Amino acid sequence: MHPIYELLGTKSKMLSGKKIVLGVTGSIAAVETVKLSHELVRHGASVYPVLTKAACDIISPEALKYASGNKPVTKITGDIEHVALCGQTKERADLLLIAPCTANTISKIACGIDDTTVTTFATTAIGSRIPVIIVPAMHSSMYDHPVIQNNIKKLEKKELNIEILKPKIAEKKHKMPSIEDVVIHVIRKLWKNDLAKKRVLIIAGSTAEAIDDMRVLTNRSSGKTGLALAQNAYLRGAETILWLGKSSITHPSYIKCESFETVKDLKNKVNNLKGQGSTAFQIIIICAAISDYTPQEAISGKLPSGKAKLELKLVPTQKIIKIARQKAPKSYLVGFKAEAKISEKELAKKATQRLMDWKLNMIVANDLAKVTNKSNQILIITRDKKQIKAIGDKEIIAERIFDVILKNY
Repeated sequence: MHPIYELLGTKSKMLSGKKIVLGVTGSIAAVETVKLSHELVRHGASVYPVLTKAACDIISPEALKYASGNKPVTKITGDIEHVALCGQTKERADLLLIAPCTANTISKIACGIDDTTVTTFATTAIGSRIPVIIVPAMHSSMYDHPVIQNNIKKLEKKELNIEILKPKIAEKKHKMPSIEDVVIHVIRKLWKNDLAKKRVLIIAGSTAEAIDDMRVLTNRSSGKTGLALAQNAYLRGAETILWLGKSSITHPSYIKCESFETVKDLKNKVNNLKGQGSTAFQIIIICAAISDYTPQEAISGKLPSGKAKLELKLVPTQKIIKIARQKAPKSYLVGFKAEAKISEKELAKKATQRLMDWKLNMIVANDLAKVTNKSNQILIITRDKKQIKAIGDKEIIAERIFDVILKNY
């Protein structure tokens, strides 16, 4: 057994059983394909490299044999490799990933020319309706050429089933995106896809209510659970929006993110939600740590330090989740309920009461004493009062939450 299989599925099973043809063309970014192949394998995929002659001048086929465990295709032989892997056959690949893809290869595919191994695979895959992801990498002057841009637009026509990733612009070059970003898009294309054509809103992080121009009243929240939920929704094919308050996370570029700071900021955003129509969110999850109180009046300037005593008058804030239900009556609305050091029975009782009072479709409850930076233990309660427990890291918890949502949606 090739040693690469020791890596198989060590990060996730999201690409388990998937065959991916990795087309490599003559860009210097070809040197990244060993890492890319390894990462795809770590998520469970079988990788079959295909190299153009120009790519072989940059990276050895033996390197990709090492990285994939499969013999790279460097020329079309009597084994008709392009048909075996990308034709209308039972054992065909699930995806053709061309990374990196040069301007030359983009133009050839757009014009139906197949005079290299990779373009021949592309012609076969498109004709067989196999999904194709193209990852451009070239100098900016080439990428900005009007003809190249026109050819990219040709390839983006819906009937071709091609997705073209946006390059990373740096050093006057349109570089290949990070390995992580490429793999994320592959998973989104090949994984469950059970949230396709759904719009999902995740509200995460914490609010920060001004005491003076420097100090704030806030809650403890890293925003990591919200990010895990947003990533899981995206990977399942949803159009995902993350509204993020105060947090310690940096959201990835593929997640659309809007910020808020105070309860008032968030209230204004929620008031703009539409309960129906093309802009509605089918699923809304509010896991933000939203302040229950705010100072009656923020103090202008900065309070002097060292005072023996300071009294603040606090007033209650409005429940954002109630406003969300009013503004989005048709959305599948999920709330969170956090308690500290109570029994599981009492936690379930309080969460169920909130579920009914707030007219939620589902609520996720947890005991803060059982939460760590890496792991969580939650109790999911649905509208019909079914209770589901889940334990694990935030990614596992996020996947379990969406599994339950989709079962009851």
